[in-house]
Order: sequence, then structure tokens, then C-alpha cells
Amino acid sequence: MSGAAAGLGPPVPGEVTAELTELASGVYAYLQSPGGWCLSNAGVLLDADGAVVIDTLATERRARALRAAVDRVSSGPRRLLVNTHHHGDHTFGNHLFGPQAQIVAHELAVGELAATGLALTHLWSEVDWGDVRVTPPTITFGDRLTLWPGGRRVELLHVGPAHTTNDVVVWPPDERVLFAGDVALSGCAPFVLMGSVAGTLRAIEELRRLEPATVVCGHGPPTGSEVLDTNAAYLRWVQEIAVQGDAAGWTPLETASRLGRSAFGELLDAERVVGNLHRAFAELPRDRELGHRAQELGHRAQGPGHRDRGPGHPEPDVLAAFAEMVTYNGGRLPTCLA
Repeated sequence: MSGAAAGLGPPVPGEVTAELTELASGVYAYLQSPGGWCLSNAGVLLDADGAVVIDTLATERRARALRAAVDRVSSGPRRLLVNTHHHGDHTFGNHLFGPQAQIVAHELAVGELAATGLALTHLWSEVDWGDVRVTPPTITFGDRLTLWPGGRRVELLHVGPAHTTNDVVVWPPDERVLFAGDVALSGCAPFVLMGSVAGTLRAIEELRRLEPATVVCGHGPPTGSEVLDTNAAYLRWVQEIAVQGDAAGWTPLETASRLGRSAFGELLDAERVVGNLHRAFAELPRDRELGHRAQELGHRAQGPGHRDRGPGHPEPDVLAAFAEMVTYNGGRLPTCLA
């Protein structure tokens, strides 16, 4: 399935342009460019009886296009869906594969789906979501689960908390193609507001040990393992400026405004730095070592943004942090091409 040809300009919101690309025998990536907010990728693993489908996209139109693409390459009717995490742009199309499809996800996804519901549709109310639903998994697991579609070994590994609490990566080791979900993003800023900065760094090290030849990220083009280095460098930078901002008494938004525009400008969705800083602030150690680390980074608390907020930082308020991302973005809602 080919999407828009090169040179035709940027994608139009709601227009389905996608490519189904075979990366190894019977292993496909379903790619939606450029991969920003809610424009996620999927994966397809074929066997004689059907297909394993990794994630089911954000809108009815996009999920139906994915299902049609899978039907064209699959020789059998069976569908096993794997959700890499609970976010709607990876799960809203679950029901469109029919009641016979089995859905596999991490056990924590069940509660997260129930708590989150269709909240994503309210953030971008102008998107033509169509018939999207919260469809929970029929099979859950804890640390890992091995599938054998058509005799192919496929490992499902829980690596959260990272992007969320319930991140799962899909790893067929013989093909060395890693479907990383949103634990690693290609060409886009990572987003860990609902997960963990430190946890994502730990997860990246775990993924690095797999030695993948190809990484299919949840958003953005396929790449090699170097994408893990890029994501790790970004998150370490977020940790560093969080230490500096906290030592100065700045809020995450103030820290992003003062220190967050100087690096990684080539990545899409730069406003995510605000949400990431909310999470990084919440993870800061509340002991004397914090002050020593800030001094090592050469920062001194000063300036009009300095104030004492007292010990500790609360769990981030996701909606409030998103509103601050809008503020950081010049008062404009981040672009969503779903």
C-alpha cells in the first residue's frame, strides 16, 4: 500500500497516507508520516492462518485502512492484536478488527484504558475520529509472553514504566526487527509525561541489549539502533535542565522557556519538553545530593523566576501539563494530523 508520493507537500489532517513496507520475510511496518501527535505506526507479522497486528491507530478511517492493508497481504483470516500501550492512537481501532480478534496487552493496560477512556478525542475535538472505542485486551501478561505465529518466535516484553506504565515491545529475534511502540520515537521528541524519564532510560538500555537491526518506532520512520542513542541523549538532557530549573526555583514551564529551546530543535513536537520536565521534576531526588549535582552542572539559582516551592514535587497533572505545552507553543494547540 503506497501513500502520498514524495514532493506532494505536507500531509492533510485526516487524509490517510500510509505505506506497508516489508522489512523481513512476512514482517511489515505500516508507516504514517511524518509521525507527530496521533500519527502512529503499526506492524504486521504474517503466518499461514492470518496475522499479528501491532497497534490499531487513532481514527476509524485510519484503522479501516490498516485493516484493508492487512487483509491484502494475509492469506488467512485470524487476527491477533498486540497493543504496545493503552493510548488511543494505538488502541482506538481495536474493535474494527471484529469480535473474533484476540487482543494482547500488558496487565496494567486494563486499568489505564478504563481510567483514560476517550480523553484523547477531547484534546483535539476538531479531528474526525469516527467510530472509536475503548476495547480492552482479552489476554494480558506480566513481564513477558512468547507467541509462535506460524512457528515464528515473537517475544512480547514489558519494559515500562517508560512512555507509560504498560509499555510492551514486540521482538521477533530471528528477524531482529524491534517494534518499540512509543518507548522510542524517530524524528519526534520523546514523551514521558505519563511514564518515567529514568524508566525510559532503563528501557532503552534493555532494548539496546537486544541488538536490533531495524527499529520500528511508534512514530516516525524506521531506523537502526542509533535511534536509541538519540532518545537517550534527549532524556538525559531533560534530566539535566530539570536539575538546573529546580535549583533556580523555576517551574517546569519556566525551565522549558529558559533552557528548553537550545537543543534537539530538529525533532517534531518540541513542546513535549514541558510535559517531560513535569515528569523529570517529579523524579528529582529530594536530598542534599541534588544541590551538589546542580553545582556540578555549573548552575546558580538566580533571576526573577527564583522562588521556593518547598520540599518535593507532586505527581504531574496531565491536563495541566498539556495546557502548559500549549502555552509553550505560543498559545497554539499542537498540530495533530490524525
